[in-house]
Amino acid sequence: ANEPISCWCVISSGLRSSAVIGFLVCRDKEVYRCQLGESRPLLLRPEFNNPYTQVITMVPSQNGRHVALFTDSGILWIGSSDLKNKYCEIDTGYIKQPKELVWCGSQAIIGHWDDTMCIYGFNGTVITYPYDGPFHIIPEIDCVRIISEMTHELLQKVPVEVEKIFRINSTAPGSYLVEASKQFQKRSHRADEYIRLVKPDLAAAVQNCIDAAAFEFNTDVQKMLIRAAQFGKGFIMDPILTDHYVKTCRWLRVLNAVRDPRVAIPLTFLQVQNLGERILLDRLIWRRLHCLAGHIASYLQLKDGQTRVLSHWACYKVTQPHLDNESAAREIGEKLRNIPGISYSTIAMKAAEKGRKALAIKILEYETQSKLQVPLLLALGEGPTALLKATASGDTDLVYTVLLHLKEKMGKHEFELCIRSFPLAHSLYIKYCATHNREALRKVYVQEDEFGGQAATHVRDAMDHANPGSVEASLISARECYKKGKNDLGVSICEEARKLCKQQSSLQETYGESFVGLSLHDTVKKLLELGEVKLADKLRSEYKIPDRRYWWLRILTLAEKKDWDELERFSKSKKSPVGYEPFVDACLKYGKQDEALKYLPKCRDDIKVKYYVKAEFYEEAAQVAFEQKDESALFFVQNKCPTRESNKHAKIMALLEQLTNKK
Repeated sequence: ANEPISCWCVISSGLRSSAVIGFLVCRDKEVYRCQLGESRPLLLRPEFNNPYTQVITMVPSQNGRHVALFTDSGILWIGSSDLKNKYCEIDTGYIKQPKELVWCGSQAIIGHWDDTMCIYGFNGTVITYPYDGPFHIIPEIDCVRIISEMTHELLQKVPVEVEKIFRINSTAPGSYLVEASKQFQKRSHRADEYIRLVKPDLAAAVQNCIDAAAFEFNTDVQKMLIRAAQFGKGFIMDPILTDHYVKTCRWLRVLNAVRDPRVAIPLTFLQVQNLGERILLDRLIWRRLHCLAGHIASYLQLKDGQTRVLSHWACYKVTQPHLDNESAAREIGEKLRNIPGISYSTIAMKAAEKGRKALAIKILEYETQSKLQVPLLLALGEGPTALLKATASGDTDLVYTVLLHLKEKMGKHEFELCIRSFPLAHSLYIKYCATHNREALRKVYVQEDEFGGQAATHVRDAMDHANPGSVEASLISARECYKKGKNDLGVSICEEARKLCKQQSSLQETYGESFVGLSLHDTVKKLLELGEVKLADKLRSEYKIPDRRYWWLRILTLAEKKDWDELERFSKSKKSPVGYEPFVDACLKYGKQDEALKYLPKCRDDIKVKYYVKAEFYEEAAQVAFEQKDESALFFVQNKCPTRESNKHAKIMALLEQLTNKK
């Protein structure tokens, strides 16, 4: 149990989302499989024909189906990952552990010893390549890369599609189609013979040529195969095949561009399909090959590809210290002008991070979204410019953001001078102060000699105070401001309010009730509630309260007090300026139908029927409607009368018949 582990590897099989993960662990001769979810390892017994004492290297294939074991006796065992099936057992002739042991795709094993590379196939074949100097092997999904001091090579098994076409004496449809294309280029009649041979399988032949071209690195061979596919495609109508042909041609152009020695990214077709366009673009971008990346994004019609490339280019551009601000900003603006989705604020932020504040400000001029532009301008210390952009956008929330930032960062005098140049910002600041800081608002009005505004702040102070002395002092200040502004009406109102405040203070002392701060209307109402009718009448005449308002107050107050006798006496004191309907409403509000009946006959004729119905006097309502000879009013009463009141319904029907007969 204390013996050390000699080697181990991870075995993963299936798709990424549903892969089965396990481990192969070797301890001397013993090989264990540890599976996720299992409590104990499983001892595996691979079949070896040659003696050994320890497995020193273990390598799984890319697809997780195969595994290679190398022993201390120089034996290479190749088989299935469950170690049940052995494909071959090879004596490498090397006892020491290889520098590298990797899979070439999932078809062969490649070993690296000193200056020698050996390829081992599933059938036991061995191919040896000597190298003059050190080299390094990098496994890929379908091949291996061999990096030496002077070369970068790819080694892979010949793809099946290529083998079908170029195998000696091949009779594959693709091979015949290539030959037919060659003969057609020579203007030979034999082209027709080859087409006849391949015609039953022409679609498969075209597919074979397209796929083979994708695997080829030699551009001349690519052209030959693509030309053959195009030739065969002319004899069939297959939109899916045509689409595949176009996509493959596009990718071949891209691959040939990145394989160029000046770019030096030798990718296979399978690798680039697995990487995807985004990662390919990222590799080019991080190598600062922005021009090529932009052309590829445009050529492949990648969504947002141009935007990503040019954004990265611009971010790189602003970091170059040898470029002056003016030319760098102009070049970036011209290049990105018609590119959708570009965030100039991101580019400007990058410039700011590199200490190029002036360049960042110039780049922000191109930003169309104020919500992105303004915060960065504030961060760069360009408060007035940020305020200008915020007010130009018309976004009040953005203007408030700038105002609060400037108020915090600037001195009081500097801030007020700054916002005075922006009418919208100034108005919003006044609105903000009116809600949150009345003293600051008053100071703004004082600076601008806005006497009406100053008076308004004092009036609001008076409304907020409960102490009579404070209220009076605020009203005096308001009156003085109105005087300076030559507002006679304001002066008069303040004087009356001060006078009322004094009277309220006196009433408060007399009755022990809270009067200060109430409006004239509420003061009179409170006096009526206290039964001080004479005092209420005095205030009414002194402040010229309209009769209609005063009568409403008396009616509502007496109804609240349920003083029905006094209400009746009041109704008879003189002709009511508000009519008698309010008396009815007040009585009905408190469920006094019998009291309401006293005032119903005095209601206006045009609404008398409705008020009788409202008070649920249906017979009387019908009688009034009959006397007014209003048939529609009678029908209205009939509809409103409850169905359970059969006697009333009968009387209403009788009145309706009488009215109809009279006509």
